[in-house]
Amino acid sequence: MIERMIHLPGESPDLDANALRVVRAVHETGSITAAAVALGYSQPAVSQQLKRLEQRLGLSVVERVGRGVRLTEAGLVLARHAVTVATALDAAAGEIAELQGLRAGLVRLVAFPSASATLVPSLLARMKARHSQISVTYLEAEPPEAVAAVRENRADLAITFSYPGDRVDPHRDSAQGLRVATLRRDEMMLVLPVGHPLDSVTPIDLGELADENWVAGCPRCRGHLLDLCDRRGFAPRISYETDNVAAVFGLVEAGIGVALLPALAIESVGRRAGVSIRATTGRDHRTLHAVTAARAERVPALAAVLRVLDAISLVGR
Repeated sequence: MIERMIHLPGESPDLDANALRVVRAVHETGSITAAAVALGYSQPAVSQQLKRLEQRLGLSVVERVGRGVRLTEAGLVLARHAVTVATALDAAAGEIAELQGLRAGLVRLVAFPSASATLVPSLLARMKARHSQISVTYLEAEPPEAVAAVRENRADLAITFSYPGDRVDPHRDSAQGLRVATLRRDEMMLVLPVGHPLDSVTPIDLGELADENWVAGCPRCRGHLLDLCDRRGFAPRISYETDNVAAVFGLVEAGIGVALLPALAIESVGRRAGVSIRATTGRDHRTLHAVTAARAERVPALAAVLRVLDAISLVGR
C-alpha cells in the first residue's frame, strides 16, 4: 500500500530538511537552475522537490518573476527557519560523530580586522597543534557583516565587538536568536605624539583634548568617539579619516593629530617610538564577543574552537 502525503487542515505541515535546503538555495540564488548547481542536484530534481513540497503544504512556495523566481510569503517563512534546522542537524551529526570517536570537522570563522593579526593567528595555531583534524577557514569582516554571516549560515563563529551604550550595536537586533558570549574587555587607549603636553599623564580625561585635531575612522566606526566626547561636553574636530591603524600611528607620530584606539588594534601593528599610549579616566572600553547559532556549541568541532578561543581570551581579561 502506497501512502499519500496529504496535508489536511489542522494537521502540522509535512516538512523535511532537504526541502528546506532547496527553498533556502532558491532564495539565495534567485533561480531554480542556480540553486541546483549550488546544491549539486539536477534542475529537474530541484523542481520536483519544490512541487512535492507545495503539494504537501497546499501553498505556493515560489513564483515566477521575469526570468527568475522568488519566494512567496510561505517560502520566505521556510527559508527563515532553514538556518536553525541546518544548525540543529549539524549539532546532531556532531554529537553522533563524537560518540563514534570522530573528531574531524570544519568551522567557518569570521572576525574583525584587528583580530586578524592578534586573536585569530593564536587561535589557528592552537587549533592546529591540539585539533589537527579540525579545519578552520577564516574571513575578515566588521561586526554587522559578521553577525549576518552567522545568521545566514555562511559562517559558524563570528568574533565581534560592541561598545557600551552604542546606538548601532550590531548585537542588539541582528543577533536576536543567536548565541552571544562575552570573551573579554578591550580597553580604549589615547594615542598621542611623543612630546605632547599630556604624553606623561595617565589616565587622561578626554576633555583635556577638546582643542586637538583628531584622527578617526569612517563615519560608522567613529560613533563611540563622538559619544564619549559628547559626554565630556565637546565635539571632536576630526580632521583626518582612516581605518588603517598603521596610518593612524603615522599621522599621530608626525604630530598631525591625536586618536583613540582599542588596545587590540594597537597590538595588531605594534607600538612606535614616536607615539605615547595612555589610558582614559573613564576606563573606556569595548567588549569582545563570540557569536554562533543557538545551541551550535553542541557541534564538537565548534565546541573545540570555542574552548580554545576562551582560553586565549583569558589572557586579556
